[in-house]
Amino acid sequence: MSETRAEQKQKSASEKKESKSPKWVQVRLFPILIRVLLVILLAGLSLVVGLMVGYGVIGDGSPADALKPETWTHILDLVTQDTE
Repeated sequence: MSETRAEQKQKSASEKKESKSPKWVQVRLFPILIRVLLVILLAGLSLVVGLMVGYGVIGDGSPADALKPETWTHILDLVTQDTE
């Protein structure tokens, strides 16, 4: 019933060999930081495209005017204007 010392060594060596076998390692094609940056970039791009489409189609203006600072100062003046 008791194993000999040589059998125990052989058994522990085989267990070590099994534990050193390569395990499944997931390699990420895009690291997390690049994914976060990509999401921020796409959100900003969709905001700009939405502004241009909204101003050009709904507002009957030129889509490029949505990106001009004069347009935004005019909008801010309308919003912050006193109602008196």
